[in-house]
Amino acid sequence: MLIKRKPVHPGNLFKEEVLVPLGFTVTQAAIALGISRKALSEFLNGRSSLSPEMAVRIGKATRTSPQSWLNMQTKLDLWEAEKKNPKVIPFPVKEDFNEQ
Repeated sequence: MLIKRKPVHPGNLFKEEVLVPLGFTVTQAAIALGISRKALSEFLNGRSSLSPEMAVRIGKATRTSPQSWLNMQTKLDLWEAEKKNPKVIPFPVKEDFNEQ
C-alpha cells in the first residue's frame, strides 16, 4: 500500500534534528563521524542513501539505534519503488496449484 506523503530522507532529519541544534558544521560532523565532508554533504542533501555503515556511525554519535535510522531509509526506498508502480502479474495462490 502506497503511503501518500513522501517519507523524510534520514539525511534531512539528521541535519535538522541533530546538526542544526548542536550548531555543527558539515565539516565538524564529518570529522566526528569519520567520513568525508563530501559523503556527509551528499547524505544531508538527499543525494545519497543511508548505508548500514553510516547508520552505525550516526547511531554511535547520537546514542540512538542504527536500526531506527535504517528504518527511515527503508520507508523512503519503498515509497519511491511503489511510486514507480511496476507492472507485475501476481502469482497464483496455493489453492490454484492444488486444482491442477
